[in-house]
Amino acid sequence: MAEQDDAPTEENVPTEENTPEAQEAPQAPQVKMKILGQFIRDLSFENILAQKGATGNLTPNLQVQVNLGTNRRPEENQYDVTTKLKITSKSIEGDVILFVLELDYVGFFLVEGVPKEQLHAYLMIECARQLFPFVRRIVSDTTRDGGYPPVNLDQIDYVALYRQQLAQAQAAAEAQKSEQGLNS
Repeated sequence: MAEQDDAPTEENVPTEENTPEAQEAPQAPQVKMKILGQFIRDLSFENILAQKGATGNLTPNLQVQVNLGTNRRPEENQYDVTTKLKITSKSIEGDVILFVLELDYVGFFLVEGVPKEQLHAYLMIECARQLFPFVRRIVSDTTRDGGYPPVNLDQIDYVALYRQQLAQAQAAAEAQKSEQGLNS
């Protein structure tokens, strides 16, 4: 009598491909993101302290404003993502402005496989996140070259920033509706 081998074989071992769930479920498209290019659109560094020659306790207090924008490019599945920063450094005492740095940094992206209803969030969060190390380096180098200690930006919470900009856009749309209702 031959001994029966219960060892798993290729035919009887469930894999991701041959399970009933995998055969019934539609495959989600593979998300593909590629940075096609990036550049500084605008950079301004105003060294106000050097121009005015302020004295006293000049311990800096940084105020950082971040805005994001997206545009569709003429080519299929290509988008611009713009990070706009405005950094104002004021002295803690006397409210003297030390410097103002403004930066518009743009990345060109090829994005495929993202559902249309999720595309805007993907661009504003994931693509902007890819640009951040370059933005941080430019800010650090510019402030150092301007005669100040390098400003090392903290990580930006792009999800919270996206939600904030979405809420502002919705509030503006509601205000416009209310205004049109009053003028009718």
